[in-house]
Amino acid sequence: MGNTNKKSRLAAEELLRNGCIALDWIAKYLERAPEFPVLSQVKPGEVFASLPHQAPSAPEPLPAILRDLESKILPGITHWQSPNFFAYFPGNSSPPSLVGDLLSSGIGVQGMLWLTSPACTELEMRMLDWLVEMLDLPKHFLSTSSGGGVIQDSASSANLCAVLAGRERATHFGSNENGCDQRLSAYTSAQAHSSMEKAIKVAGIGRKNLRVIEVDEQFRMRPAALARAIQQDTAAGRVPCFVGATVGTTSTMSIDPVPEIGTICREHNIWLHVDAAMAGTAALCEEFRSIHKGLELADSYCFDCHKWMFTNFDCTCFYVRDRKELTETLTITPEYLRNTASATGAVVDFRDWHIPLGRRFRALKLWLVIRSYGVEGLRAMVRTHIELTNEFVSWLRADSRFEIVAPVSLNLVCFRLKGPDSASEALMQRLNSSGKLFLSHTKLNGRFVIRMCIGQTYTDEEHVRSAWREIQQHATEPAMAAG
Repeated sequence: MGNTNKKSRLAAEELLRNGCIALDWIAKYLERAPEFPVLSQVKPGEVFASLPHQAPSAPEPLPAILRDLESKILPGITHWQSPNFFAYFPGNSSPPSLVGDLLSSGIGVQGMLWLTSPACTELEMRMLDWLVEMLDLPKHFLSTSSGGGVIQDSASSANLCAVLAGRERATHFGSNENGCDQRLSAYTSAQAHSSMEKAIKVAGIGRKNLRVIEVDEQFRMRPAALARAIQQDTAAGRVPCFVGATVGTTSTMSIDPVPEIGTICREHNIWLHVDAAMAGTAALCEEFRSIHKGLELADSYCFDCHKWMFTNFDCTCFYVRDRKELTETLTITPEYLRNTASATGAVVDFRDWHIPLGRRFRALKLWLVIRSYGVEGLRAMVRTHIELTNEFVSWLRADSRFEIVAPVSLNLVCFRLKGPDSASEALMQRLNSSGKLFLSHTKLNGRFVIRMCIGQTYTDEEHVRSAWREIQQHATEPAMAAG
């Protein structure tokens, strides 16, 4: 026992010494983040070539490792925590979240069963219940109801679990036993995230059995087209099993008409999953809760705290109306996992709610974030980003060189230079090469479109104004050439 205590003491001393050094580096990194080129400027293979061919045979001190982090790794980093990051959707973090992740790593539990750390499970249940109230989600998503919520690693995993549950409901849980029924059909919009298609492939339903439903002029799924596709499949003897709707599509932040889609799904007893990965956080604010209209008709729902709720990756909240349909789809109980608490049915084992067996104590960082900012603090940050987005839109509309090509929703703007695609593409390449900001693109109606998402934790008005100045400056050259 004495030897064990000595080892623990030495480990604690080493952690304190190196932890202070590492925290100091992280704090200085966050302070310096705006100074780095947002998009990494390295060439393919450059970081790989800079690293030794073999691992060191002897221990190396942390300061030496951090020097290599500065010289070899940082040049190959695209700085998602820079306030000048406007690409894709943000991958947010915050000081409370970092502390929560550190605490989770330090405690180091494996929360696969309630038994393996009761607090890991029960804090997660409470956090997911808090979010039901904070976002005014349907009450059947509460842990005290027939449904409940769980933290997944990503919306991609949540979407897959929803597809699997829909598949099993449609086949009366026969697919798990007998293999996937090739008569199954699934449906999602042409603007849905690519993870929907991947989930259909992974679930064994098959890409050819995924019906990609057309969208309207606002890039929302057309309910009439969905109903028509379901009717055609049913008439052909097929079995519709899953519909994936989106609240906040990746390309345009469009919001599918969930009330109409939900009504169709109810008529045919089809699993409806709503993916609100980015947009869901907006419902913290009462004035934006209309994005969830019709959600009471959904069988499952997910949104990402690691996109816009200032909680570092990974932290997706996944809710189901009926937990038994999910757990019956995913439960396998080998002898080595059997225990009295689970056998009584008095506890929740989150291993039965997702694909992996193992799970980290992710609820800790969510707990730290919510308690550190408070609900009002989180709302204020979301409102600030949306106000900045509206200001950016006003600047775009005042400049005749640009056009906005999709309805502006929440904190995403889709715009382009008037004229050929080549002008907008060249503009974005110049902006990203400058290192002063990072933008991404999509294609809408066949046209190249620049996306600007304003949602990074540290982004303020000065960063949006600076980005606009860069956009104007770099747009001058192609505008003159076109003229």
